[in-house]
Amino acid sequence: MPFHSILFENADAGTKRETPSAPGFFPDLNLDQVVDAVTAGREEYNLKPFFYAPLNDTGAIAYRQEIMRDLEDDNLLKNIKTFAGSMQVMRRQLALAEKLEYKYHKEGWFLETVAVYCEAVNRLARDLALADLKSRGLLSFRGYLAAYAGSREFASLLAGTKQLKSELSAVKYSLLIQANHVTVREYAGEADYSAEVEKTFAKFKQGAVKDYRREYAPGPEMNRVEAGILDLVAGLRPRLFPALGRYCAKNRGYLDGKTDVFDREIQFYLAWLEYSAAFKRAGLKLCYPRLSAESKEVRADEVYDPALARKLIAAGSPVITNDFCLKGKERIFVVTGPNQGGKTTFARAFGQLHYLAALGCPVPGREARLFLFDRLFTHFEKEEDIANLRGKLHDDLVRMREILALATPRSIIIMNEIFTSTTVKDAVYLGGKLAEKIIKLDALCVLVTFIVELASLGEKTVSVVSTVHPENPALRTYKLLRRPADGLSYAVSIAEKYRLTYGSLKERLKP
Repeated sequence: MPFHSILFENADAGTKRETPSAPGFFPDLNLDQVVDAVTAGREEYNLKPFFYAPLNDTGAIAYRQEIMRDLEDDNLLKNIKTFAGSMQVMRRQLALAEKLEYKYHKEGWFLETVAVYCEAVNRLARDLALADLKSRGLLSFRGYLAAYAGSREFASLLAGTKQLKSELSAVKYSLLIQANHVTVREYAGEADYSAEVEKTFAKFKQGAVKDYRREYAPGPEMNRVEAGILDLVAGLRPRLFPALGRYCAKNRGYLDGKTDVFDREIQFYLAWLEYSAAFKRAGLKLCYPRLSAESKEVRADEVYDPALARKLIAAGSPVITNDFCLKGKERIFVVTGPNQGGKTTFARAFGQLHYLAALGCPVPGREARLFLFDRLFTHFEKEEDIANLRGKLHDDLVRMREILALATPRSIIIMNEIFTSTTVKDAVYLGGKLAEKIIKLDALCVLVTFIVELASLGEKTVSVVSTVHPENPALRTYKLLRRPADGLSYAVSIAEKYRLTYGSLKERLKP
């Protein structure tokens, strides 16, 4: 098939699917932290718009998954990184050439830039020809690059570049410096006296001595004297240097558009593989999820929040994983349990997993079967905004109404700690009405709440409880299990929070 993009199988999808700003739910799900970490150090590629645009087609996702699998080959990954490194050098040199002041200096750097580009293209074409590729995307690009590298246009560019570099490197000249006067003339085989000087002073050397020499590393800049000398050298070659000028003018648009796009887009894969490698080194699993746009029976094993896991790994702390499963008519996880027990992390991981899967990335977990959503909504607790003149409960209700107005049966809704600003009686009533709306909508939902009554509203709700250590309820296991909500561990948490446990009361009531 003809090559269009390494990210988008269809020709027109790329420009339509780049999104300049992050979705509103990113901070709630810690996806802003994930994308910041993934793209760090790759700012020149502007990768974030790719991570802001999930795909809505299982075939498009499979296209990316195939490429990710191919890139797990260490040799192929190394070769593509080498190409990317050469292209970075090319861009830096091209930017430098644009800033240089003197004509022949600018043209010389431009020639070197094109030489780096030609070598990068030829090398990648050779490497891909030897690679065992299986993905449609990389197979298509290999065919395109082979045709481009073998084209008459590229062959002419390569030959002209090599010829000019060879002729320029063969230029030799002599400098005669008398006071402030410099004369440039053809090199006439004059002797190199550096060897004679070293031989003369060698007899004064006594044993091993400290070497005070420092290597001189000239920068790319050229001063006025050097530029004047170069102008005089150009006068010695009246045909060569004008040819360099014609070469630069002719090849100003040397960069192939699709190869340039590939160089940027492949960084999406390299960035994610580099980011996720830390999880593999820590013994955590990543998998390629199976996605369905029809079945809402979702399941994942050994799931974790990558943003949290990255921090825990850096601190040397263990990462606790969890499983989830919805079967048959089940649609809503109602998550209860003690504070700081992993409930919010569970909710985030559910959303993260589905979002990352929609990007075509391997996701955190041993195995996953997920639903391809149309939109993702979150409602996490926020501080009151005095600008909107609404109280917290009023603001919660407005936000939930907006979500329900936009959500469809193919949406995912994640709500964390709703109705905490009202009485328990009102929270139970409002929470029940909200759950009824979501049940009727038939959307997938994770509802983190202290309202245990919501966990048993019907066949579409599933109770998930954050557990504590059986011998010490104050210790959290961070494991969440499918089981009926009893509210006991939450009651203990509340009592501890307000110092109403037996031990706290006994201490406070001491005479």
